Amino acid sequence: MGRKKKKKKTKIINKKKNQKKVTPVQKSSAGDEKVEIKKIKKQPTEKRIYNVNDYVVYPKDGVGKIVSVEKALIGGIESQNYKIEVLKDKLTLQLPINKQSLLRPICSTHQVNKCISILKTKPKVKRTMWSRRAQEYEQKITSGKIYELAEVVRDLNKNTNTIADQSYSERLLFEKAYDRLESELEVVLKISTEDVKKKMNKALGREEKSLEG
Repeated sequence: MGRKKKKKKTKIINKKKNQKKVTPVQKSSAGDEKVEIKKIKKQPTEKRIYNVNDYVVYPKDGVGKIVSVEKALIGGIESQNYKIEVLKDKLTLQLPINKQSLLRPICSTHQVNKCISILKTKPKVKRTMWSRRAQEYEQKITSGKIYELAEVVRDLNKNTNTIADQSYSERLLFEKAYDRLESELEVVLKISTEDVKKKMNKALGREEKSLEG
């Protein structure tokens, strides 16, 4: 299926000003000369540190690459930000470094194998209204959890590209989940887009070139 070219856009993820909790000073008795001051504990820092050229996943937008760390002025506050390019959507993100907990590293090869196993299993479709299921699928897609993403691809897969087999909204959600999963697998396995699609389509039992027309 041909893709329309998208204009490159930049999304800035705002940060809230951190507030430190101040421990009250213990008052001394009349006879004491020294005032005991408790040391204010520093806020815990994130254990995971990302570097330039690292691939990461921002749940709402998918796989991106950190291209630089830059200073930016957001809400009158200067901050250090990761500049992340999401190539699939031609989107640039500006994420404050102290918000890096919103990111996750790309999955491991073991997790890729688990995802392929999920794609091979039988779809689990709830007998509820489509609007309710669509909302649940969207939440799974943007959860940042790779296995939930694979489950959406599996559950919305129709094994074919025939329009009659899938509603427009179902197709859109399927393609969104499929593209997200394909992007991450491509980065992890370091193989071409075409080879990743073949691998996924084989696991799904889809017709060859089913997403191209």
